[in-house]
Amino acid sequence: MAGDGIVWILIGLALYFLPFLVADARRKRNTLAIFAVNLLLGWTVIGWVGSLVWALLKDTATVEVA
Repeated sequence: MAGDGIVWILIGLALYFLPFLVADARRKRNTLAIFAVNLLLGWTVIGWVGSLVWALLKDTATVEVA
């Protein structure tokens, strides 16, 4: 059916943007940067895996030195 194609496209987009979705769900500080890397380099396996790892890493606390 014609609707099946749309479903597969949506599944593909969800998988492609999985790193961004994970980062957004985890409320990462760098969600926008992860989205940009995922958008621009996600088509490469390295870019997609890198952005997924970045999304899964724990945010570290920043210490400001006065």
